[in-house]
Amino acid sequence: MRRLLSSGLVVFAGMVSIPIAVAPPGAGEPVVGHREDPREEDPRLAKLKSFFRKADCPAQEYTHVFLEAADQYDLDWRLLPSLSYVESTGGKAARNNNLFGWNSGNAEFASPSAGIREVGYRLANSLLYRDKDLDSLLNTYNPLPEYAQKVKSVMLRISPN
Repeated sequence: MRRLLSSGLVVFAGMVSIPIAVAPPGAGEPVVGHREDPREEDPRLAKLKSFFRKADCPAQEYTHVFLEAADQYDLDWRLLPSLSYVESTGGKAARNNNLFGWNSGNAEFASPSAGIREVGYRLANSLLYRDKDLDSLLNTYNPLPEYAQKVKSVMLRISPN
């Protein structure tokens, strides 16, 4: 037993002390024109980042999450960001990670990302919202007469299509 233990320690110690190759300067830097994250190539991402950056919105940190939720739940990619902008100015007035004023502003989410995913899921799957056109969905979300127009206006500011 002692012999096995000591030989195992020698092998382990040898593995720990294996030298690591040092890369030459410049190695590992991205190739010009190459993006590390494939989402960076999505033109929607640039438009959404630009929109939130111009308004200095905290939601700019979650642009990829908005797009992932829209794609996952087959929503217009501008809808969730526009709702967040109308409801909390893209997170500026958000409480409890609730960018959307969900549940009259009383909903609490573990993180802004969790809130984006949860609201996206609900808009796509809840009997209240599922299978509705944009105007009907927005009227259900907030029945004030001017609300749908506000959200659609923001959607157009993000991108005309």
